[in-house]
Amino acid sequence: MKTLVIGLGNPILGDDGVGWRVAEEVKKNPACQNVSVDCLSLGGISLMEHLIGYERAILIDALALEEPVGSILVLKLSDLPNYSAFHTTSTHDTSLQNAIELGRSMGAPLPDDITVVGIATNRVYDFSEELSPPIAEAVPLAVKFVLGVLDRNFKFY
Repeated sequence: MKTLVIGLGNPILGDDGVGWRVAEEVKKNPACQNVSVDCLSLGGISLMEHLIGYERAILIDALALEEPVGSILVLKLSDLPNYSAFHTTSTHDTSLQNAIELGRSMGAPLPDDITVVGIATNRVYDFSEELSPPIAEAVPLAVKFVLGVLDRNFKFY
């Protein structure tokens, strides 16, 4: 199955770079030799365009959640509310869910299986290449979750 893992965020905006950091670690894993891994600072239509031609996608991003900082949520994109969740949308664009609907209506081959691995944070606008301690501590567990989703060993509840 043609699979794409995308770390989303901006690596110079503190905790917003967590998606990139997790994706970089996933890419080092020998089990991911046949998986495309990328790091992007995109949302909406631009992000949707990167998903064309893949059967499955895993998106890793910092999310504004009501959970403690560093908590990790793994859910299907279809389970996310269709509103701004950092990089899944943009004020000059549309949500990723809307972009996918548009792409499908135009005949684009987009994945039906899209999983989001979200790391709870509230520090995404500080200029820094460093992650805060609770976010840095969450990286290894987020990597394990991504690998579990890739292996289909992750159970969604």
